[in-house]
Amino acid sequence: MTARPRMSWGLALLGVPLVGLVAWAIAAGHRPASAAKAPAAVPVTVAQVAVADVPISITALGAARAWQSVVINAQVNGVLRFVAPEGADVAAGTLLAEIESAPYQAALTQAEGALRRDRALLAAARVDLARYQTLVAQDSLPRQQLDTQAALVKQYEGAVQVDEGAVAAARVNVGYCRIRSPIAGRVGVRLIDPGNVVQTSTAGGIVSVNQITPIAVTFTVPQGDFQRLWDASGGFSRPMPTTALSQESGAVLDRGELTAADNHVDAATGTVQLKARFPNGARRLWPGQYVNISLTLQTLPRAVTIPATAVNPGPGGPFAYVVGANNRVAARPIAVAAIQDFTAVIRVGLRPGERVVTDGQMQLRPGMSVAVRGAPPRAAGA
Repeated sequence: MTARPRMSWGLALLGVPLVGLVAWAIAAGHRPASAAKAPAAVPVTVAQVAVADVPISITALGAARAWQSVVINAQVNGVLRFVAPEGADVAAGTLLAEIESAPYQAALTQAEGALRRDRALLAAARVDLARYQTLVAQDSLPRQQLDTQAALVKQYEGAVQVDEGAVAAARVNVGYCRIRSPIAGRVGVRLIDPGNVVQTSTAGGIVSVNQITPIAVTFTVPQGDFQRLWDASGGFSRPMPTTALSQESGAVLDRGELTAADNHVDAATGTVQLKARFPNGARRLWPGQYVNISLTLQTLPRAVTIPATAVNPGPGGPFAYVVGANNRVAARPIAVAAIQDFTAVIRVGLRPGERVVTDGQMQLRPGMSVAVRGAPPRAAGA
């Protein structure tokens, strides 16, 4: 009879904790949603929308070459006596090579002697012709002898002309023995050393001269870009600013202008060859060197710019994530006018001074909070 009251008290004591657990679970289920933990801010990198003058340009791979290039070849046969120093800067008219001239000087002397002889014979024949004409007029000489003398004068006149040609040819050959530079430029490595016999048939020449100040750079552009160049330059009637850049560092090597365009489109590649002229005063361009060419079409004044990485493609067109004052982002539709050198020119959609996300967009949705990493970079195009 005493065991039942003890069991009732034990069950009552065990039920108190159970009732508390049930009450806590009910309270937790009715806790307000605002008490839940807020999502963490997404770390992003931002840039400010800027206003800048943006040059729109075309880029291409170009090769520098001498503005003028001359290969010196022998025009007479003989022993090479002198070659200009390698690497020397020479002016037009500077002696580059000399060939032994003694044989040609002797030929010139011989031709001049023959000319003097035949001129003397011609003078004597003309005197006799005048005398015969007087005698024929006096009927003291047969007409046939006068005609024979007149033919002899013509013969000597022809001989004198032949001698004059021989003298001129000999003088030309003597002149060919001293070869002078037709242009101002830099002497290359000589191909034949003094002491060797050179001939007019010798291949490769004796030495070369390249004009490198100014220097030319040739490059090709697609036919579509060629049409843009044609329109921007008014049919190439206006100079087009052109910049040569180092392929290794991207540093500016020189600035020049477009001077010529080829007269046809290459049917095999669909490109047009262009030629630019650079002063090359510092000689940072060298014939045969490959460079990057930037050809400015126009400059957009006071354009609204952002980094190109801030432009995102969307189903309705490009947009940018704009960071508001409360560090929440909004997806703003934009219209991109052009992208040049990692800078996007915005026609509609952004205002100067606003902040746009340049890195971390993949994790963003409109209305999310962001945490800006580091200091904002300088404005695009500034």
